[in-house]
Parts: sequence; C-alpha cells; structure tokens
Amino acid sequence: MSQQFPRRLLVANRGEIARRIIATARRLGVGTVAIHHRVDADLPYAAEADIAREITGDQPVGAYLDIDQIVRIAVESGADAVHPGYGFLAENPGFARAVVDAGLTWVGPAPEAISAMGDKVEARNRVAAAGVPVGGGAGAALSDAAEAVAEAERIGYPVMVKAAGGGGGIGMTIARDAESVRREFDRTQAIAARSFGSDRVFLERFVESARHIEVQVLGLAGGTILTLGERDCSVQRRHQKLVEESPALGLDPEVRQRLHDAAASAARAVGYRNAGTVEFLVDARTQEFVFLEMNTRIQVEHPVTELTHGVDLVEQQLSIAVTGSVTAGFAPRPRGHAIEFRLCAEDPVRFFPSPGPIEQWEEPSGDGIRVDAGYRAGLAITPHFDSLIAKICVFAEDRDRALERAREALDGFTVGPLRTNLPFLRELVDHREFAAGGYDTNIVAAVTSRPTAATGR
Repeated sequence: MSQQFPRRLLVANRGEIARRIIATARRLGVGTVAIHHRVDADLPYAAEADIAREITGDQPVGAYLDIDQIVRIAVESGADAVHPGYGFLAENPGFARAVVDAGLTWVGPAPEAISAMGDKVEARNRVAAAGVPVGGGAGAALSDAAEAVAEAERIGYPVMVKAAGGGGGIGMTIARDAESVRREFDRTQAIAARSFGSDRVFLERFVESARHIEVQVLGLAGGTILTLGERDCSVQRRHQKLVEESPALGLDPEVRQRLHDAAASAARAVGYRNAGTVEFLVDARTQEFVFLEMNTRIQVEHPVTELTHGVDLVEQQLSIAVTGSVTAGFAPRPRGHAIEFRLCAEDPVRFFPSPGPIEQWEEPSGDGIRVDAGYRAGLAITPHFDSLIAKICVFAEDRDRALERAREALDGFTVGPLRTNLPFLRELVDHREFAAGGYDTNIVAAVTSRPTAATGR
C-alpha cells in the first residue's frame, strides 16, 4: 500500500500551532520533530514531540527564520516532511524551495503559488484575469505619490494605501483626500521597505462598512479546488483579527455561492495545492465583494471550519502533501455554528502587548468547547513573539447556543497575573451588535468606546 502520510514531520513553528500539528501527527502515527529557541525550551509543544532540537540565534525570532539551520535539522533528524504552520516562514517561497531541494516533502502549496499570492499586486492581477472582482481594478504598483493621487481620483475616495508585500495589518492606512494620499503613500512606502524588503505600494477602494469574510479552500492534484465554508473575521483591531465565526451571518445564498466560486477561481488561477484561504471584503450594505488576499497556509482560525465541517485540516494537509488528494471517505458536511476567540497577552483597552509570568492557568472544558493553547502555569509570555497565547473555540447547533457556550468558556478561563484581552472578549459577547450578528469591521471601536466601570470612559 502506498504511503498516505509522512513518516516523520518537522514542525517549523512554535506555541499553539506547533502543538496543534503535533497532536494530529501523533494520532496518525507520524513521528514529529519540534524546533525551539532556548526561550521556548519549556513550552508544552517541545515536550510533546518525539524529538526536540534547539535552534540557535541571538534573536529568538531570527532563529525561527533561519532557513539553512531548520532544513539542516530536518535532514539530520530523519524527517521526510516539513510543516510550516502559520507566520514565520510559512509563506516564504525560499523556504519551500529549500525544503523541496533537500529532498523533503513541503506541507503547503508550490513555491510559485506562494510567490504569486505573496505579492498583492501580482495576486490582484492574477485573480482579476480569472474573473474575480478586485477593488479599484488590477494594475501595477504605483511609482510615486503623484501617481497615487491620480489613481485615487480614478478609484474614488476614501482609499486604502497598502504595501504590496504586506501582511498582518502592517503597511495599511486610509486616505480620504489628495493630501492624505501623498502623506500616507510616502509613509507606507517606508514601512513596506523596512518590514517586507520591498517598497511597492498600491491603492484600493476603502469600504466604510465592510465585513471581512474568507473562504477555506483545499487544492488537490489535477486542479480540483474544494471549498469548506466561509468564516467572518470582521472583529479586528489594527486590521488584525480577534474573533472569527462560521458560517457568516446574513449572507444572501447567491452571494455565499459566488464567494465560494470566486475563492475557487482565485486558487485555480495559481494552480493551488494544499490548504489555503481566500479573503474578501464584503460591503455590509450591498453585499458586493472584492478580493483582498490569499493566505497560502493554514489559518489561525482554522478550528471554526474544523468544528462546523467535522474535519481535521492538518490531516488533510498531510495527505495532500504526500498523495495529492484528501483522505479516503473525506466528506465534510456543514453543520451548526462555531466561534473562535483569540486570547492575547495584551492590554484589553488599548491592545498593547503585555508580556509577563503565568502563575494561574485554568482552561474551560465541556461539550462544544475547544481550547488550543501554547502555554501553561509556571511559564511566561516573553516580548519576542506575537501576543496570541490561546484560542478559545465553541461549537453548537446554532449561534444563540454557541454564544451561551462562549460566555461559559470565557468565564471559565483563568489566567494571571499577566494582563490579557479576556475582559474585552467577555464584553464583546454581550455587546448588542455582536450578539445580533449585524456587525462589521468597526465593531471593536464600538465596544471599546462604550463607557465601562473599569475605564470610566
């Protein structure tokens, strides 16, 4: 019988996503190799892998970005595949090529697909040619502020000024007139050069009342693209997601189908293979939508799709990487409602990072509650990495019951003494706009501007 999964998998990541991937690999009988910088030596994922190898570097983040070192460890440890998780090198085509060149299986799309979707200008051009709607039309990156003003006049104000190589909400800003376009173009160009090694900038129309909705795809060998529902990711601070839910509420059935079809077309346009997510901005009033970007990796919020479809996306990633297809009997059936809350070590009002020790850690449990966590009591959140420390996920037969379980789960999570955004998440669940489901990307501002006893605002 042909091999269906890797024999030994190196997980090129840390924290909760490394732990999540290791759990699936263990269930499938796949050996695992964890890498860790010394600051992460005591994190649970390192102990749960079959082999744990230290990666060295003066800066912890730099160690997780050291392609040569990671590939060398993969080969030396006998791994035959590498899973990048999300963040770090997950969308680095150079890393994907290095893994393949070393004779290992890359658990992700081809380097060419990563490159095509990693540059937002090229991505817009590719998907527009495939008939997917884009905001403001496809075209080249803008050469200077004068050209940016001309493009803004053509598109119509307000516009979003964006870095072509951007991600994570970095290099994005709104401009409402010619003066602000000139100012933000220069600022974004500088941020882009510093953060992404490329100063290419483009514009797209800014939707005042927008919903951020994404579609999960699985690309198979031979060009087949499967779609597994959509997720509403509109709860954001600084263009970074805090809460995701599936299915998205209030979508016209025809619009929902067009979103799924557009996602499949976008993935097909780059010959996509493995798990990925196509993201859209949807006008909350008209339900017209435009392509935003494609993430060529597993998403932080993948659990809500797993809960509503009864699948293990990491298992399918491993199967596709080895065989080009999903596992035998794979038949996802949409059901119920799921919500994921990102628990972050940050100030719950201003959302500034707030690292510190963890002396108390108690996770909620029960029917319909899932926690993906990277920490435990006795550890500390360092300032070196993203502030995400756990994902609190709930599932129920409908959204009302899912919200009840969300309240139970959020009230049942104890972590301290470091500050987290747990108070904000608890307040969000009871906010009338969120509870009703009629919210857009302005929801965080609406919640944080409401007077509270704690802030007096």
